[in-house]
Amino acid sequence: MITGDIKNRIDAIWDSFWTGGITNSMTILEQMTYLFFMKMLDDSQKKKESAANVMGVKVKDPVFKEGKWHNPDTDKDVPYADLRWSNFKNKEAEAMYRLVSKDVFIFIKTLNDGKESAYSRFMDSATFMIQNARTLVKIVEGIDGLDMNNRDTMGDVYEYVLGKMAASGNNGQFRTPRHIIRMMVELMKPTLKDVMSDPAMGSAGFVVESAKYVLEKFKKELLKKENQEHYRNEMFHGFDTDPTMLRIGAMNLMLHGVDNPDIKFQDSLSSDNTDEGRYTLCLANPPFAGSLDYEVVAKSLLAITKTKKTELLFLALFVRMLKLGGRCASIVPDGVLFGNSTGHKAIRKELVDNQRLQAVISMPSGVFQPYSGVSTAILIFTKTNAGGTDKVWFYDMKADGYTLDQKRTECSENDIPDIIARWNNLEAEENRTRKDQSFFVSKEEIVANDYDLSINKYKEVEKVKVEYESPKAVFKRIKKLQDEITAAMTEFQEKYL
Repeated sequence: MITGDIKNRIDAIWDSFWTGGITNSMTILEQMTYLFFMKMLDDSQKKKESAANVMGVKVKDPVFKEGKWHNPDTDKDVPYADLRWSNFKNKEAEAMYRLVSKDVFIFIKTLNDGKESAYSRFMDSATFMIQNARTLVKIVEGIDGLDMNNRDTMGDVYEYVLGKMAASGNNGQFRTPRHIIRMMVELMKPTLKDVMSDPAMGSAGFVVESAKYVLEKFKKELLKKENQEHYRNEMFHGFDTDPTMLRIGAMNLMLHGVDNPDIKFQDSLSSDNTDEGRYTLCLANPPFAGSLDYEVVAKSLLAITKTKKTELLFLALFVRMLKLGGRCASIVPDGVLFGNSTGHKAIRKELVDNQRLQAVISMPSGVFQPYSGVSTAILIFTKTNAGGTDKVWFYDMKADGYTLDQKRTECSENDIPDIIARWNNLEAEENRTRKDQSFFVSKEEIVANDYDLSINKYKEVEKVKVEYESPKAVFKRIKKLQDEITAAMTEFQEKYL
């Protein structure tokens, strides 16, 4: 858990950006990420140097070599030693600023030939935006106390920074609430045999949470070299079309111990994405509001549902990307569940008839406040290409542990533990009725209702008969009150008027 001291340190760094004239939360996070990476490179090499000294050998593949590095921007040679955090942090303010902005930043932008530089693959369009030496000194002083080799702490630090970005109200749409992501991961139970993907990853929340879950559940298994290699290099995949989010997501993963993730710039819905039958698990919250031209969408997706709506096309993409037996949990807007367009019906029919639709978890509309009041649900299905849906589990989530207003403060009402517990014991759900918060609906009934997946279509609302007083009794009570008022007015008039 992140300590109060570290929170205060991060808050102070955030304030330094503000006083330095950088107020956009996304820009703050991005600039902070660059400096995190600079320190991470040095801390990592210091750790390797310490181990090498004990063994009496040289450091293998050092980032900071002996001699000088040639800066392609300035056409000057700079000692590698000057590029290291532990050295430039001690320089006078103006000298530090010149070195970091002109040399160190260009160094990390051009660093792309090592395992530890997965993050640097997305640095081409990066810009150093800290404008003055005083601000840089304050930020460097704040970051200097963080140990980049302590992945547990740094993972929590980055989550806290991402939370500050979301809380600021700018670009918060990139961040699915962490507790919702964790719930979805716990429902899907990733294992070391999985190959996981989020084709609309944003800050990589689903990928990171999956990595954390595997780390927690399979500690002993991860001691084996082959499992460790799979976890670090082959298990996690994420794609996005925003270079800034790719940098942020890659750093998020590196700080959680995934050193070399398959993170890349890709329009997942386009014909450039040829992934088919590749993954065993998809977790995502794809964009809802988009609408694309048919010409730019992969034909294989249009074959499943001919639509321009991104929320439907991503569901088709999940079907295509998964291996047989692969599982998916995706957040969708409520319209996907009951929309009556040809595209809406086609994707629901695909999931019910050709795949195995397992669950529809309806979430309250306040879950994405303060950024959006849209009502959403979670669809869970397994790819079979041969059907298999016999009944679908519906759950009506009414609370997620936070108030559903714009403030989203923590509260005691929380259905998430119940959702996870019931999902893990679906046999006990057989006896639930349509009056309960969760229940099964047969495939036959769903088909008969034109593949409608909205819970309100099937939920039975219990009507309670209300007994009202007779009009005579109500009139008698009103007359009594009127008499009392009249008597009080008469008394007041006789006394004072």
